[in-house]
Amino acid sequence: MLISFFIFTFVSVRKTAFFLNLKDSDNLKNPMPLYKTITVSTATRVHIWEITESEKDLASGIFLTPNCQQRFDGMKSELHRRGFLSIRHLLALEGYQDKDLFYDSLGKPHLRDGTYISITHSFTFTGIIVSTELPVGIDIEKQREKILKIAHKFTPIEEYGSLSDSKKMIRKLTVVWGAKESIYKISSILGLSFLNNINIEDFTMEAGETTGVITLNGTVSSFKIYFLELEGFTCAYALEPGNNLIR
Repeated sequence: MLISFFIFTFVSVRKTAFFLNLKDSDNLKNPMPLYKTITVSTATRVHIWEITESEKDLASGIFLTPNCQQRFDGMKSELHRRGFLSIRHLLALEGYQDKDLFYDSLGKPHLRDGTYISITHSFTFTGIIVSTELPVGIDIEKQREKILKIAHKFTPIEEYGSLSDSKKMIRKLTVVWGAKESIYKISSILGLSFLNNINIEDFTMEAGETTGVITLNGTVSSFKIYFLELEGFTCAYALEPGNNLIR
């Protein structure tokens, strides 16, 4: 896994039991495994969960609001339901419950105390990023050959012509997509074009970081992006530049 020199990994736990530190200790009584936590700064953290538990185990100790219970009951996919529940465990790690989370008219998640949050779910991985001072976005994507067929829809594919190895191309394009998705989650601008309005500066996979830029209506907005790989998946997260990153 490749992480920038500017990212300090505070905790990295894979399939290791721990007890969540909750505001309400009765909200979750059973220990649950966490895949990885990354401390980006004193105010910003990333939590990633690999879904291996049963729906019953994940539901233990989780209390949903009536609205979220209705959403949960309407999910036909068991994996989707398990992902939904695992995100509530990640929220609990930060001391939040389901009732502390709400979505605006654009579907963007918010926490009631004003802390910034972004959420992602892809197959067997879920993740959140929270920050008390900076807007943030996160995306996890499975590395799939399908991305080669749709790449021209979200990035100038000719920029990657030097990559003759399809696996390397898939890995890099998955970072680009995840980076653009993360930036989009921060901006939430309707009609924003991944192809025409969001540019990801070229990077090496070894760097684990890059910069993204939104250019729209004469305005340019810059974002810092970090990425890492998770057993055939890619996680990218974005934040507006700040001065308190742990060095």
